[in-house]
Amino acid sequence: MPIKRVVADLETKSLEQTKTFYERVLGFEVVMDHGWIVTLADPERPEVQLSLMTHDETAPVVPAVSIQVDDVDAAYEEAKASGAEIVHELTDEPWGVRRFFVRDPGGHVVNVLAHR
Repeated sequence: MPIKRVVADLETKSLEQTKTFYERVLGFEVVMDHGWIVTLADPERPEVQLSLMTHDETAPVVPAVSIQVDDVDAAYEEAKASGAEIVHELTDEPWGVRRFFVRDPGGHVVNVLAHR
């Protein structure tokens, strides 16, 4: 299953302060802002990204990482078949992604997604 992108997700209480830190200190630029999640990218390499989140709009937790795949439905079926804990069921989100959250064996919550 081809992986298209991996983005670290950092929970923060102050989205504006944390965003400003990454912009000033490391030169990131905002590429997406939904108010509860901001994604920053390196302006020279837009595939290098970091997301900052105060909460997740529809899921019960903030994931540790988001992994974009070619076939999210196949990944979901494989996660279920493996017996992994599904934290957030496969869902079509209003912002244009289809995703689910799964807990890895180390306890990390992973957001697995595909853009629609």
